[in-house]
Amino acid sequence: MPVAADLGYFTGAGVKVKVVPFPTGAAALEALVGGAVDVANGGDVPTAAAALKNTRLRIVADGSRWDGGRFVARKSAGVNSIADLAGRRIAVPLGSSAHYFATKFLSQAGFAASAINSQLIQTGPGEIPSAIANHDVDVVAVFQPELAKAVDELHGDSVELQGSPKYNQHSMYLTNENTLATKKLELSKFLGAIRRADGPLSAQEPPAVSAVARAMKLDERLITGVLREFVFRTDLGPDLPADLADRAHWAQALGRIPADAVIPDYRSIIAPASLQGAQ
Repeated sequence: MPVAADLGYFTGAGVKVKVVPFPTGAAALEALVGGAVDVANGGDVPTAAAALKNTRLRIVADGSRWDGGRFVARKSAGVNSIADLAGRRIAVPLGSSAHYFATKFLSQAGFAASAINSQLIQTGPGEIPSAIANHDVDVVAVFQPELAKAVDELHGDSVELQGSPKYNQHSMYLTNENTLATKKLELSKFLGAIRRADGPLSAQEPPAVSAVARAMKLDERLITGVLREFVFRTDLGPDLPADLADRAHWAQALGRIPADAVIPDYRSIIAPASLQGAQ
């Protein structure tokens, strides 16, 4: 969104947009449910859970994909592989995409569920870089750009560990039924501007990098590296419903959503019309 705003794409599309920052996708979705915003950007993990609580949410686009989820550990702590994480305290924002890939990668490495749950320490995204830099923990699991900030804070004393298969994160744009019904044209114009920003972001064009750096209050050097990890292609792929169901089943297995909750057919909350009407 910062690129579409700063490069004049929203203005060019004839839509007025006020960008409101939130620390996490979950917080943005809460604002959407509460009526504080018309559109929110959220990852697949919080979106899958939010849709269970509020059936009026609608996904109108999938803005980017990221398969770079990984642990960052302090090399000097003797960590060289995921197996070395046994018994280590791992800072992670619980209920987030990082929580998801952390449990998946540890499970793939043979860690017991009880051990995983005891190792993961709730830590806000903004606190992650300082947590590992200050030796509060040896390992962190977080999304971008905090991941890049954590690596930068370690000044070369970092090792990055990724499981297989990788975790492919979706970053979606959501609205609610009321906005979808009353602001159809505005939503299409909004998504058209977002889609137009895909090119400059994919190419890491300097104006796009500067726009993201300003919005995130980070150095352009860090942002350039972060952007290289993402696929910016605003669409609605066929894999999205199954991936959302997978995230919901994961959350249910951990007790983060009720055991008796019925996992929906996520195809029912995907509303493609606004994206199809985007110019």
